[in-house]
Amino acid sequence: MKKTSKIFSLLVMGISVFGVVSCNNSDDDDPIVVTPVGEAKVVTGTITQNTTWTANNQYLLSGFVYVAAGVTLTIEPGTVIKGDKPTKGSLIILQGAKIMAEGTVDKPIVFTSNQPKGQRKAGDWGGLVLLGKAPVNKAGAVIEGENKSPFGGTEAADNSGSLKYIRIEFAGIAFETDKEINGLTFGGVGSGTKVDYVQVSYSGDDSFEWFGGTVNAKHLIAYRGLDDDFDTDNGFSGLVQYGLILRDPAVADQAGDSNGFESDNDGNGSAATPQTSAKFANITMAMAAGTVDPKFASAIRIRKNSAISVYNSAITGAWPRTGLRVEGAESVANFTAGLIKTEGLVLALSGTQSQGSIEGITQAIFLGASAKNAVMAEADLKLPAGFNSLTAKPGILPQTGSPLLTGGATLPAGFESTTYVGAFGTTDWTDKWANFDPQNTDYDLQK
Repeated sequence: MKKTSKIFSLLVMGISVFGVVSCNNSDDDDPIVVTPVGEAKVVTGTITQNTTWTANNQYLLSGFVYVAAGVTLTIEPGTVIKGDKPTKGSLIILQGAKIMAEGTVDKPIVFTSNQPKGQRKAGDWGGLVLLGKAPVNKAGAVIEGENKSPFGGTEAADNSGSLKYIRIEFAGIAFETDKEINGLTFGGVGSGTKVDYVQVSYSGDDSFEWFGGTVNAKHLIAYRGLDDDFDTDNGFSGLVQYGLILRDPAVADQAGDSNGFESDNDGNGSAATPQTSAKFANITMAMAAGTVDPKFASAIRIRKNSAISVYNSAITGAWPRTGLRVEGAESVANFTAGLIKTEGLVLALSGTQSQGSIEGITQAIFLGASAKNAVMAEADLKLPAGFNSLTAKPGILPQTGSPLLTGGATLPAGFESTTYVGAFGTTDWTDKWANFDPQNTDYDLQK
């Protein structure tokens, strides 16, 4: 009778359950499948066969949901996936699995909170995690927060699938103290994986974090996150081009500090290889107007023997410590040796920085003629009114005569050639698919 009553309840609610296993992270991965009924589908446990999620339905992630090795999860354009708050719903693509989530500019795929509009908060659910077999500099690496699933290997061109026209909203729930899953986490993800047009909004931890791997990405938006926007660790060596970072000055990580970029080689600052050496180009970082939380630190913080580089990027806002911070003897040595490069980097900060606009290296070195870097006033950028708005879609295209339109340095091989500084020339690539007000978006099923 209990089983019959439960199935009857699901029929009444119009909910179906897919690939259910125990929700307590046990090692029992034998799925129990209930025939789908209705349009709101609860997903738990491990997906063990090729599966397609369709746009006419919605999907609720309950607990850790895994895609097993050898299995492909395909998600149709326009599909909405929600994360369950009480069970800390998360989607984890294991090593050897694939996610093929390719939305369109008119029909993006949305991962979001299950809370009603107006009641959503950062950290309402876990997040999206991709785990691959590309090199990392940490032995026995498992993903933080979940603390179980491994990543990393020797396959630099490993393929975890494709993410295109994706929004991830209100993720980053804490599983342990200071151990959250980020909005989008890459662990040892290889260069065969495609990542293009992805927005992470209101993350309860970092918006994007790369733990090693070689994956490349383009057209990323980090919007109003809590901790860091682009966090790179454990040997990440990919190329990231075209990124918009917009920060709320009132929201910073009270457990540590918040930076735009934060980069380590590893937690100990060792010489472990592969070294963290990612390259970023055409990034625009803006802090909205208002009193800045003292837990904010630097726009770009490179430390612990990291050797990342940043090209043709524009940094604005009242970052309270520094614009560019090269921290520690090892990272300073990497800069001196040319392993860290900043070329075509414009710092146009407002307010007062406690350590100046640049820390760890001299301004004279930063402004060397060949680098095409600059320090200027925010007004000199000739950005439109509302370029850093939090109350409407930001006006992000530089105005006629802006030095950003012509000031770029020559980019390294592998990047698309650009002559402008920042994420935008004359085209707004956020148009239609991005959402700057997910709090008030109606994600209810349309019946």
